[in-house]
Amino acid sequence: MSMETAFFNEMFDGNGVRPHYAKLGDWTRDMPAQWRQMKQAEAESLFRRIGITFAVYGEGGDPDRLIPFDMFPRVFTQAEWRRLERGIKQRAKALNAFLVDVYGRGEIIRAGRIPGRMIYGNEAYEKAMAGFVPPKGVFSHIVGIDLVRTGPNDFFVLEDNCRTPSGVSYMLENREIMMRMFPALFRENRIEPVEAYPGLLRRTLASVAPQRCEGEPTVAILTPGHFNSAYYEHSFLADMMGVELVEAPDLFVEGGFVWMRTTEGPKKVDVIYRRIDDSFLDPLCFRPDSMLGVPGLMDVYRSGGVTIASAPGAGVSDDKAVYTFVPEMIRFYLGEEPILQNVPTWQCSKPDDLGYVLDNLAELVVKEVHGSGGYGMLVGPKSTKAEVAAFAERIKADPDNYIAQPTLSLSTCPSFVEEGIAPRHVDLRPYCLVGEKIELVPGGLTRVALREGSLVVNSSQGGGVKDTWVLAE
Repeated sequence: MSMETAFFNEMFDGNGVRPHYAKLGDWTRDMPAQWRQMKQAEAESLFRRIGITFAVYGEGGDPDRLIPFDMFPRVFTQAEWRRLERGIKQRAKALNAFLVDVYGRGEIIRAGRIPGRMIYGNEAYEKAMAGFVPPKGVFSHIVGIDLVRTGPNDFFVLEDNCRTPSGVSYMLENREIMMRMFPALFRENRIEPVEAYPGLLRRTLASVAPQRCEGEPTVAILTPGHFNSAYYEHSFLADMMGVELVEAPDLFVEGGFVWMRTTEGPKKVDVIYRRIDDSFLDPLCFRPDSMLGVPGLMDVYRSGGVTIASAPGAGVSDDKAVYTFVPEMIRFYLGEEPILQNVPTWQCSKPDDLGYVLDNLAELVVKEVHGSGGYGMLVGPKSTKAEVAAFAERIKADPDNYIAQPTLSLSTCPSFVEEGIAPRHVDLRPYCLVGEKIELVPGGLTRVALREGSLVVNSSQGGGVKDTWVLAE
């Protein structure tokens, strides 16, 4: 346990259990090991029965592998949450203002606040979107902001996900299963509900219906199909929102609109919540070999016949090099100071930063600018000399492709492990909805690194998930 003392423990401080965790302290103390194992088995069988067996961030792996579920909830006070909520909304607003700007006049680039080549030369920048402003000026309708904590008041943004952040089905199912298994806990603790999320998502999407939509907007979720690792989430959200789940062959373009084939004949679709990548959306505009897209979709979009959420090209704002400029975006577009801080970041594209990174590689975390899922990265302190040397060569060969950050002392939260209860590192992904209003439910997806000492919470790397509580006033 000695190595853990350097990390902020969210449940315990020098005086014992923090007040907002007190009831959970009693709960675990009174729980026999046998009963805990029985409940853990019950949780797993519920997850299997529901069908949640996918790699949560599209990271591949065994399609029937369960993401481990940790029954020990993570708790935030109302005051902690209010600050996070303000910071998340501020960030989502600035990111959307930035996207409208860089596909428009590019004021932030003209002002010399961000280098033009980083945007216009970026593989996520979609030229087909230049000069186009989506309905209500919203490019990214669901912003998943990954947060880590290092102290009582220290939260840092690890990355922004502005394309199609996944994992929200876990946030909802974790809560559902906890309420089913431990109803008494929910009677004793006043916990803010998260189940309003599907209704809020539907309202958000309907609020950005295109100009040419008449009456109540028809919303549909576009999925690549059941072979996709996040297919469970696509069908889950369609069910919860009461909208159609469609694949490309179910849609066609005619007369300046997008239509859905139904048993009663064609039905017009106004808003498409797409869960496929930009390059596959429309074979006439992007990849001509795409079998997952709808030919002519982009023409209808640009002429105001349909809304695509999130907009093609939104990914240019969540690139790991562009991330370093988000505090600058907040100052530039909103005239405010950032409420949530970035993790200090070195850009290997800058000669001075590159020199520092190569000299201190064994101490740093290095990531590919476009990488995801915990792949293509080096965790210096956990790597061998040979691995560090090999990674240094990769950085030298293509410095623009890498950023580096210090190894953060991620906070820990109690988790149920084989031998009982032990601290494990956690992060948090809240889901911010941006439409006519900016809203988020009080909670998010807490991912937990279940391997002792591990800082990597990604499901593909042995991470699990747990319910996230925000206590009501």
